[in-house]
Amino acid sequence: MHIAGSWILLIFAAVIAAALLLLLHLTRLGHIVHQQIPDRPHRRLFLASVSFFITFLAVRLLVLSITHHIGPFGYVEMGGRHIHHLVWGILLLLITGYLTLAEVGTKATPGSILASRLLAIGYGIGAALTLDEFALWLNLDAMAYWSRQGRESIDAVILFGGLLAMTTWGAPLWRRLIRPKAIKAGEKK
Repeated sequence: MHIAGSWILLIFAAVIAAALLLLLHLTRLGHIVHQQIPDRPHRRLFLASVSFFITFLAVRLLVLSITHHIGPFGYVEMGGRHIHHLVWGILLLLITGYLTLAEVGTKATPGSILASRLLAIGYGIGAALTLDEFALWLNLDAMAYWSRQGRESIDAVILFGGLLAMTTWGAPLWRRLIRPKAIKAGEKK
């Protein structure tokens, strides 16, 4: 049996979204995340960051298994043409960007908060799918994925993933480090 990569990606995105949302609502980890990341923008960045790294790892493993004929997986093809996963990533980034511009998920209602979280997860998944094939963007050569040039994709993922992680964890950390110094400076006056 052959399972098309498009179905795998769709199922994977749904599983990641469901797992992250359940973790946020039903576990002690979710409670800790809400305590440590109290504001909504940073929580969205956290969800985008986690979904980004999980997706990158899963897609690399999926492509590796397809390349080495492990499991029932196969490439997505339409009319005999291979559709790279960066296409699905770009589409997901376009959709999440459009919905963000339309201010979906900006209210304080439970449905809006859920939409906001789903957009963040979708953004992380889309960014990972797109940046995983960054070497393909630069070289316009499908063989660049596993070649020495494929390292460019890894570099792009590390840089963007680092940016997501820094914006998630950096601002609260810097505020905590600066706040005690500001209080001490005020006491000296």
